Amino acid sequence: MSPFSYRDGVLHAEGVDLRAITREVGTPFYCYARAALTERYKAFNEAFAGVPHLLCFAMKTNSNQAVLTTLARLGAGMDVVSGGEIMRARAAGVPGERIVFSGVGKTRAEMALALRENILCFNVESEPELEALSGIASAMGVTARISVRVNPDVDALTHAKISTGTYANKFGVPISEAPRVYARAAALPGIEVTGVDMHIGSQIVELAPIEAACTRLADLARQLIAAGHRLTHIDVGGGLGVRYRADDADPPGPQAYAETILRHLGALGLKLIFEHGRLIAANAGILVSEVLYVKKGAAKTFVIVDAAMNDLVRPTLYEAWHEIVPVIAPAPDALHSHVDVVGPVCESGDYLAQNRALPPLKAGDLIGVLSAGAYGAVQAGTYNTRPLVPEVMVDGTRWATIRARPPVTALIDADNVPSWLAQD
Repeated sequence: MSPFSYRDGVLHAEGVDLRAITREVGTPFYCYARAALTERYKAFNEAFAGVPHLLCFAMKTNSNQAVLTTLARLGAGMDVVSGGEIMRARAAGVPGERIVFSGVGKTRAEMALALRENILCFNVESEPELEALSGIASAMGVTARISVRVNPDVDALTHAKISTGTYANKFGVPISEAPRVYARAAALPGIEVTGVDMHIGSQIVELAPIEAACTRLADLARQLIAAGHRLTHIDVGGGLGVRYRADDADPPGPQAYAETILRHLGALGLKLIFEHGRLIAANAGILVSEVLYVKKGAAKTFVIVDAAMNDLVRPTLYEAWHEIVPVIAPAPDALHSHVDVVGPVCESGDYLAQNRALPPLKAGDLIGVLSAGAYGAVQAGTYNTRPLVPEVMVDGTRWATIRARPPVTALIDADNVPSWLAQD
Protein backbone atom coordinates (compact mmCIF):
# COMPACT_ATOMS: atom_id res chain seq x y z
CA MET A 1 0.00 0.00 0.00
CA SER A 2 1.34 3.43 -0.93
CA PRO A 3 2.07 5.80 1.95
CA PHE A 4 0.83 8.63 -0.29
CA SER A 5 -2.89 8.62 -0.95
CA TYR A 6 -5.85 10.97 -1.34
CA ARG A 7 -8.05 11.72 1.65
CA ASP A 8 -11.08 13.89 0.99
CA GLY A 9 -9.51 14.86 -2.31
CA VAL A 10 -6.13 15.94 -0.89
CA LEU A 11 -2.87 14.00 -1.17
CA HIS A 12 -1.57 12.92 2.23
CA ALA A 13 1.71 11.43 3.43
CA GLU A 14 0.43 8.80 5.86
CA GLY A 15 -1.91 10.95 7.97
CA VAL A 16 -0.44 14.35 7.10
CA ASP A 17 -1.93 16.77 4.56
CA LEU A 18 0.94 17.75 2.26
CA ARG A 19 -0.43 21.30 2.09
CA ALA A 20 0.22 21.67 5.82
CA ILE A 21 3.89 20.82 5.33
CA THR A 22 4.07 23.19 2.37
CA ARG A 23 2.77 26.08 4.45
CA GLU A 24 5.63 25.66 6.92
CA VAL A 25 8.65 24.61 4.84
CA GLY A 26 7.79 25.92 1.38
CA THR A 27 8.42 24.13 -1.88
CA PRO A 28 10.09 22.14 -3.20
CA PHE A 29 10.69 19.57 -0.46
CA TYR A 30 11.24 15.85 -0.03
CA CYS A 31 8.97 13.89 2.27
CA TYR A 32 9.60 10.36 3.58
CA ALA A 33 7.12 8.05 5.26
CA ARG A 34 8.60 6.29 8.28
CA ALA A 35 5.98 3.53 8.20
CA ALA A 36 6.85 2.67 4.60
CA LEU A 37 10.57 2.43 5.35
CA THR A 38 9.78 0.15 8.28
CA GLU A 39 7.34 -2.02 6.35
CA ARG A 40 9.71 -2.54 3.42
CA TYR A 41 12.63 -3.43 5.67
CA LYS A 42 10.54 -5.91 7.65
CA ALA A 43 9.09 -7.51 4.51
CA PHE A 44 12.59 -8.20 3.21
CA ASN A 45 13.80 -9.45 6.56
CA GLU A 46 10.86 -11.80 6.93
CA ALA A 47 11.51 -13.30 3.50
CA PHE A 48 14.79 -14.65 4.87
CA ALA A 49 13.46 -15.64 8.29
CA GLY A 50 15.33 -18.62 9.71
CA VAL A 51 18.39 -18.00 7.54
CA PRO A 52 21.43 -16.14 8.93
CA HIS A 53 21.45 -12.83 7.05
CA LEU A 54 22.06 -9.10 7.30
CA LEU A 55 20.47 -6.40 5.18
CA CYS A 56 22.98 -3.58 4.81
CA PHE A 57 21.01 -0.61 3.53
CA ALA A 58 22.73 0.98 0.52
CA MET A 59 23.32 4.45 1.93
CA LYS A 60 24.01 5.94 -1.48
CA THR A 61 20.25 5.85 -2.10
CA ASN A 62 19.29 8.00 0.89
CA SER A 63 21.68 9.10 3.63
CA ASN A 64 19.49 11.36 5.75
CA GLN A 65 20.22 10.69 9.41
CA ALA A 66 16.54 10.22 10.26
CA VAL A 67 16.20 7.55 7.56
CA LEU A 68 19.38 5.83 8.71
CA THR A 69 18.32 5.95 12.35
CA THR A 70 14.92 4.47 11.49
CA LEU A 71 16.58 1.50 9.79
CA ALA A 72 19.41 1.14 12.31
CA ARG A 73 16.91 0.73 15.15
CA LEU A 74 15.31 -2.11 13.17
CA GLY A 75 18.66 -3.91 13.05
CA ALA A 76 19.83 -2.91 9.58
CA GLY A 77 23.46 -2.73 8.64
CA MET A 78 24.84 -0.21 6.17
CA ASP A 79 26.54 -0.59 2.81
CA VAL A 80 28.85 2.43 2.52
CA VAL A 81 30.93 3.74 -0.37
CA SER A 82 32.89 6.58 1.25
CA GLY A 83 34.46 7.70 4.47
CA GLY A 84 31.67 10.22 4.86
CA GLU A 85 29.09 7.46 4.73
CA ILE A 86 31.01 5.52 7.39
CA MET A 87 30.77 8.55 9.65
CA ARG A 88 27.05 8.95 8.89
CA ALA A 89 26.40 5.28 9.65
CA ARG A 90 28.23 5.47 12.97
CA ALA A 91 26.42 8.72 13.87
CA ALA A 92 23.12 6.89 13.28
CA GLY A 93 24.13 4.26 15.81
CA VAL A 94 25.20 1.51 13.40
CA PRO A 95 28.09 -0.48 14.91
CA GLY A 96 31.12 -1.26 12.80
CA GLU A 97 30.19 -4.95 12.83
CA ARG A 98 27.16 -4.11 10.66
CA ILE A 99 29.02 -2.02 8.05
CA VAL A 100 30.36 -3.23 4.70
CA PHE A 101 32.54 -0.95 2.59
CA SER A 102 32.07 -1.08 -1.18
CA GLY A 103 33.40 1.06 -4.04
CA VAL A 104 36.19 0.99 -6.59
CA GLY A 105 38.11 4.02 -5.33
CA LYS A 106 38.61 3.71 -1.59
CA THR A 107 41.31 6.12 -0.47
CA ARG A 108 43.94 5.19 2.07
CA ALA A 109 42.45 7.66 4.55
CA GLU A 110 39.05 6.00 4.13
CA MET A 111 40.57 2.55 4.63
CA ALA A 112 42.24 3.71 7.84
CA LEU A 113 38.96 5.17 9.11
CA ALA A 114 37.12 1.91 8.35
CA LEU A 115 39.80 -0.10 10.15
CA ARG A 116 39.56 2.14 13.20
CA GLU A 117 35.81 1.56 13.22
CA ASN A 118 36.41 -2.21 12.96
CA ILE A 119 33.92 -2.68 10.14
CA LEU A 120 32.51 -6.06 9.20
CA CYS A 121 34.06 -6.31 5.75
CA PHE A 122 35.82 -4.51 2.91
CA ASN A 123 34.42 -5.46 -0.48
CA VAL A 124 37.71 -5.29 -2.38
CA GLU A 125 37.36 -4.36 -6.05
CA SER A 126 40.90 -4.74 -7.44
CA GLU A 127 44.33 -6.14 -6.73
CA PRO A 128 45.91 -2.70 -6.25
CA GLU A 129 43.25 -1.92 -3.64
CA LEU A 130 43.99 -5.23 -1.93
CA GLU A 131 47.72 -4.42 -1.77
CA ALA A 132 47.04 -0.94 -0.40
CA LEU A 133 44.66 -2.27 2.27
CA SER A 134 47.23 -4.86 3.34
CA GLY A 135 49.86 -2.16 3.78
CA ILE A 136 47.60 0.11 5.83
CA ALA A 137 46.26 -2.67 8.05
CA SER A 138 49.76 -3.97 8.70
CA ALA A 139 51.04 -0.50 9.57
CA MET A 140 48.16 -0.06 12.01
CA GLY A 141 48.70 -3.49 13.56
CA VAL A 142 45.14 -4.65 12.74
CA THR A 143 43.49 -7.11 10.39
CA ALA A 144 41.15 -6.16 7.56
CA ARG A 145 38.33 -8.61 6.92
CA ILE A 146 37.71 -8.78 3.19
CA SER A 147 35.65 -10.26 0.46
CA VAL A 148 36.56 -9.86 -3.20
CA ARG A 149 33.84 -8.33 -5.33
CA VAL A 150 33.64 -10.59 -8.34
CA ASN A 151 32.20 -9.56 -11.66
CA PRO A 152 30.17 -12.53 -12.96
CA ASP A 153 29.71 -10.96 -16.44
CA VAL A 154 25.91 -11.10 -16.17
CA ASP A 155 23.76 -8.46 -17.84
CA ALA A 156 21.24 -7.21 -15.28
CA LEU A 157 18.90 -6.10 -18.12
CA THR A 158 18.68 -2.62 -16.67
CA HIS A 159 19.73 0.89 -17.71
CA ALA A 160 23.31 1.03 -19.00
CA LYS A 161 24.31 3.63 -16.40
CA ILE A 162 23.27 1.40 -13.47
CA SER A 163 24.54 -1.93 -14.80
CA THR A 164 27.56 -3.10 -12.79
CA GLY A 165 27.99 -6.82 -13.43
CA THR A 166 29.41 -7.14 -16.95
CA TYR A 167 33.02 -6.98 -18.09
CA ALA A 168 32.26 -3.60 -19.69
CA ASN A 169 31.72 -2.12 -16.20
CA LYS A 170 34.40 -0.76 -13.87
CA PHE A 171 33.32 -2.85 -10.91
CA GLY A 172 34.85 -5.97 -9.41
CA VAL A 173 37.36 -8.63 -10.43
CA PRO A 174 36.52 -10.92 -13.37
CA ILE A 175 35.13 -14.10 -11.86
CA SER A 176 37.64 -16.18 -13.82
CA GLU A 177 40.45 -14.34 -12.01
CA ALA A 178 38.91 -14.63 -8.55
CA PRO A 179 40.65 -17.85 -7.36
CA ARG A 180 44.07 -16.34 -8.08
CA VAL A 181 43.16 -13.06 -6.35
CA TYR A 182 41.86 -14.95 -3.32
CA ALA A 183 45.10 -16.91 -3.13
CA ARG A 184 47.03 -13.65 -3.15
CA ALA A 185 44.76 -12.17 -0.47
CA ALA A 186 45.31 -15.16 1.81
CA ALA A 187 49.08 -14.67 1.58
CA LEU A 188 49.06 -10.95 2.39
CA PRO A 189 49.74 -9.62 5.90
CA GLY A 190 46.92 -7.77 7.62
CA ILE A 191 44.26 -9.47 5.49
CA GLU A 192 41.65 -12.04 6.52
CA VAL A 193 39.45 -13.56 3.82
CA THR A 194 35.91 -13.90 5.17
CA GLY A 195 33.53 -13.70 2.23
CA VAL A 196 32.75 -13.38 -1.44
CA ASP A 197 30.76 -10.52 -2.96
CA MET A 198 28.93 -9.44 -6.11
CA HIS A 199 26.54 -6.72 -7.23
CA ILE A 200 25.30 -6.85 -10.82
CA GLY A 201 23.23 -3.67 -11.08
CA SER A 202 20.28 -1.63 -9.94
CA GLN A 203 16.54 -1.54 -10.74
CA ILE A 204 16.52 -5.23 -11.69
CA VAL A 205 12.97 -6.27 -12.57
CA GLU A 206 13.59 -9.85 -13.67
CA LEU A 207 14.95 -12.72 -11.60
CA ALA A 208 16.78 -14.45 -14.47
CA PRO A 209 19.96 -12.28 -14.19
CA ILE A 210 20.04 -12.79 -10.43
CA GLU A 211 19.64 -16.52 -10.89
CA ALA A 212 22.46 -16.66 -13.43
CA ALA A 213 24.77 -14.62 -11.21
CA CYS A 214 23.96 -16.71 -8.10
CA THR A 215 24.75 -19.90 -10.02
CA ARG A 216 28.22 -18.59 -10.81
CA LEU A 217 28.71 -17.19 -7.32
CA ALA A 218 27.78 -20.52 -5.70
CA ASP A 219 30.24 -22.37 -7.92
CA LEU A 220 32.98 -19.92 -6.97
CA ALA A 221 32.19 -20.17 -3.25
CA ARG A 222 32.44 -23.96 -3.35
CA GLN A 223 35.74 -23.70 -5.23
CA LEU A 224 37.14 -21.27 -2.67
CA ILE A 225 36.05 -23.42 0.27
CA ALA A 226 37.65 -26.46 -1.35
CA ALA A 227 40.87 -24.47 -1.72
CA GLY A 228 40.90 -23.88 2.04
CA HIS A 229 39.46 -20.39 2.35
CA ARG A 230 37.38 -20.07 5.52
CA LEU A 231 34.40 -18.15 4.22
CA THR A 232 31.80 -16.95 6.70
CA HIS A 233 29.48 -14.98 4.43
CA ILE A 234 28.38 -14.43 0.87
CA ASP A 235 27.31 -10.94 -0.21
CA VAL A 236 24.73 -10.98 -3.00
CA GLY A 237 24.62 -7.20 -3.41
CA GLY A 238 21.30 -5.50 -4.04
CA GLY A 239 19.51 -4.02 -7.01
CA LEU A 240 16.01 -5.47 -6.82
CA GLY A 241 13.75 -3.00 -8.61
CA VAL A 242 10.59 -1.15 -7.68
CA ARG A 243 7.58 -0.02 -9.66
CA TYR A 244 7.89 3.54 -10.96
CA ARG A 245 5.07 3.58 -13.55
CA ALA A 246 1.52 3.12 -12.33
CA ASP A 247 0.68 0.82 -15.24
CA ASP A 248 3.78 -1.38 -14.94
CA ALA A 249 3.62 -4.83 -13.43
CA ASP A 250 5.07 -5.20 -9.96
CA PRO A 251 8.70 -6.39 -10.03
CA PRO A 252 9.54 -9.60 -8.16
CA GLY A 253 9.03 -9.09 -4.44
CA PRO A 254 11.22 -10.12 -1.51
CA GLN A 255 9.64 -13.57 -1.23
CA ALA A 256 10.29 -14.55 -4.86
CA TYR A 257 13.75 -13.03 -4.60
CA ALA A 258 14.48 -15.04 -1.45
CA GLU A 259 13.37 -18.27 -3.08
CA THR A 260 15.78 -17.65 -5.97
CA ILE A 261 18.69 -16.77 -3.70
CA LEU A 262 18.17 -19.69 -1.33
CA ARG A 263 17.76 -22.20 -4.14
CA HIS A 264 21.34 -21.51 -5.18
CA LEU A 265 23.10 -20.29 -2.04
CA GLY A 266 21.10 -21.70 0.88
CA ALA A 267 22.98 -25.02 1.03
CA LEU A 268 26.37 -23.33 1.42
CA GLY A 269 25.76 -22.65 5.11
CA LEU A 270 27.12 -19.12 4.85
CA LYS A 271 25.59 -15.96 6.25
CA LEU A 272 23.88 -13.96 3.51
CA ILE A 273 24.52 -10.22 3.21
CA PHE A 274 22.43 -7.91 1.04
CA GLU A 275 22.95 -4.31 -0.10
CA HIS A 276 19.49 -3.11 -1.09
CA GLY A 277 18.60 0.58 -0.98
CA ARG A 278 16.09 1.48 -3.68
CA LEU A 279 13.85 -1.42 -2.61
CA ILE A 280 13.58 0.08 0.87
CA ALA A 281 13.51 3.82 0.20
CA ALA A 282 12.26 4.64 -3.31
CA ASN A 283 8.51 4.37 -2.85
CA ALA A 284 8.72 5.73 0.69
CA GLY A 285 9.50 9.22 -0.61
CA ILE A 286 7.88 12.02 -2.60
CA LEU A 287 9.08 15.36 -3.96
CA VAL A 288 6.49 18.14 -3.63
CA SER A 289 6.71 21.14 -5.96
CA GLU A 290 4.61 24.17 -6.88
CA VAL A 291 3.56 25.18 -10.37
CA LEU A 292 5.00 28.59 -11.26
CA TYR A 293 3.66 29.07 -14.77
CA VAL A 294 1.94 27.22 -17.58
CA LYS A 295 3.55 28.22 -20.87
CA LYS A 296 1.94 27.32 -24.19
CA GLY A 297 4.69 27.14 -26.78
CA ALA A 298 4.47 26.68 -30.54
CA ALA A 299 4.95 22.92 -30.32
CA LYS A 300 4.49 22.06 -26.64
CA THR A 301 2.89 23.13 -23.42
CA PHE A 302 5.31 23.52 -20.55
CA VAL A 303 4.31 23.26 -16.89
CA ILE A 304 7.08 25.18 -15.14
CA VAL A 305 7.54 24.15 -11.51
CA ASP A 306 9.92 25.24 -8.76
CA ALA A 307 11.69 21.86 -8.53
CA ALA A 308 14.49 21.35 -11.02
CA MET A 309 17.15 18.95 -12.23
CA ASN A 310 19.44 20.04 -9.40
CA ASP A 311 16.79 18.77 -6.95
CA LEU A 312 15.95 15.53 -8.81
CA VAL A 313 18.44 14.64 -11.52
CA ARG A 314 17.22 11.11 -12.31
CA PRO A 315 14.98 12.04 -15.28
CA THR A 316 17.86 13.93 -16.92
CA LEU A 317 20.59 11.47 -15.95
CA TYR A 318 18.83 8.15 -16.49
CA GLU A 319 15.76 9.07 -18.52
CA ALA A 320 13.96 7.91 -15.38
CA TRP A 321 10.18 7.95 -15.10
CA HIS A 322 8.48 9.28 -11.98
CA GLU A 323 4.70 9.39 -11.69
CA ILE A 324 3.48 12.97 -11.19
CA VAL A 325 0.17 13.64 -9.47
CA PRO A 326 -1.62 16.84 -8.37
CA VAL A 327 -1.88 17.32 -4.62
CA ILE A 328 -5.53 18.26 -5.09
CA ALA A 329 -7.27 15.35 -6.80
CA PRO A 330 -8.62 16.24 -10.24
CA ALA A 331 -12.25 15.81 -11.10
CA PRO A 332 -13.05 12.30 -12.35
CA ASP A 333 -13.94 13.67 -15.79
CA ALA A 334 -10.93 16.03 -16.03
CA LEU A 335 -9.42 16.06 -19.51
CA HIS A 336 -5.74 15.17 -19.63
CA SER A 337 -3.28 16.75 -22.05
CA HIS A 338 0.36 16.05 -22.83
CA VAL A 339 2.82 18.50 -21.30
CA ASP A 340 6.47 18.79 -20.35
CA VAL A 341 7.04 19.36 -16.62
CA VAL A 342 10.18 21.49 -16.40
CA GLY A 343 12.12 23.45 -13.82
CA PRO A 344 13.68 26.91 -13.68
CA VAL A 345 17.29 25.80 -14.25
CA CYS A 346 18.94 27.23 -17.36
CA GLU A 347 19.35 23.90 -19.19
CA SER A 348 17.21 22.26 -21.86
CA GLY A 349 17.76 19.03 -19.94
CA ASP A 350 16.00 20.45 -16.90
CA TYR A 351 12.81 18.43 -16.81
CA LEU A 352 10.93 16.11 -14.47
CA ALA A 353 8.73 14.62 -17.20
CA GLN A 354 8.30 14.95 -20.94
CA ASN A 355 5.18 14.46 -23.02
CA ARG A 356 3.28 13.42 -19.90
CA ALA A 357 -0.54 13.18 -19.83
CA LEU A 358 -1.68 15.27 -16.86
CA PRO A 359 -4.93 16.91 -15.76
CA PRO A 360 -5.19 20.71 -16.03
CA LEU A 361 -2.66 22.56 -13.84
CA LYS A 362 -2.30 26.25 -13.10
CA ALA A 363 0.07 28.53 -11.23
CA GLY A 364 -0.03 27.87 -7.50
CA ASP A 365 -1.05 24.21 -7.80
CA LEU A 366 1.03 21.63 -5.98
CA ILE A 367 2.29 18.43 -7.56
CA GLY A 368 3.82 15.31 -6.06
CA VAL A 369 6.67 13.49 -7.82
CA LEU A 370 6.36 9.90 -6.61
CA SER A 371 8.99 7.23 -5.92
CA ALA A 372 11.53 9.91 -5.02
CA GLY A 373 12.89 8.40 -1.80
CA ALA A 374 15.97 6.86 -3.45
CA TYR A 375 18.60 8.73 -5.45
CA GLY A 376 16.71 11.99 -5.01
CA ALA A 377 18.04 14.25 -2.28
CA VAL A 378 21.41 12.46 -2.21
CA GLN A 379 22.15 13.43 -5.81
CA ALA A 380 20.91 17.01 -5.46
CA GLY A 381 23.19 19.98 -5.98
CA THR A 382 23.21 23.76 -5.82
CA TYR A 383 23.47 24.56 -9.52
CA ASN A 384 22.25 28.11 -10.33
CA THR A 385 22.85 28.92 -6.64
CA ARG A 386 19.72 27.04 -5.67
CA PRO A 387 19.89 25.82 -2.05
CA LEU A 388 19.35 22.15 -1.29
CA VAL A 389 15.67 21.54 -0.60
CA PRO A 390 14.29 20.54 2.81
CA GLU A 391 13.63 16.94 3.78
CA VAL A 392 10.70 15.98 6.00
CA MET A 393 9.68 12.72 7.69
CA VAL A 394 6.12 11.80 8.60
CA ASP A 395 5.09 9.28 11.21
CA GLY A 396 1.34 8.77 11.29
CA THR A 397 -0.16 12.20 11.90
CA ARG A 398 3.05 13.88 13.04
CA TRP A 399 5.91 15.22 10.97
CA ALA A 400 9.24 16.97 11.38
CA THR A 401 11.81 18.70 9.22
CA ILE A 402 14.84 16.40 9.09
CA ARG A 403 16.97 18.72 6.96
CA ALA A 404 16.24 22.42 6.74
CA ARG A 405 16.57 24.54 3.62
CA PRO A 406 19.82 26.54 4.00
CA PRO A 407 19.75 30.24 3.20
CA VAL A 408 21.34 31.40 -0.03
CA THR A 409 23.78 33.39 2.10
CA ALA A 410 25.21 30.09 3.35
CA LEU A 411 26.17 29.20 -0.22
CA ILE A 412 27.77 32.59 -0.74
CA ASP A 413 29.57 32.56 2.61
CA ALA A 414 31.11 29.18 1.80
CA ASP A 415 33.23 30.95 -0.83
CA ASN A 416 36.35 32.89 0.05
CA VAL A 417 37.61 35.95 -1.78
CA PRO A 418 41.40 36.05 -1.35
CA SER A 419 42.78 39.14 0.34
CA TRP A 420 44.90 40.02 -2.66
CA LEU A 421 41.80 40.08 -4.89
CA ALA A 422 39.78 42.14 -2.42
CA GLN A 423 42.56 44.71 -2.31
CA ASP A 424 43.00 45.06 -6.08
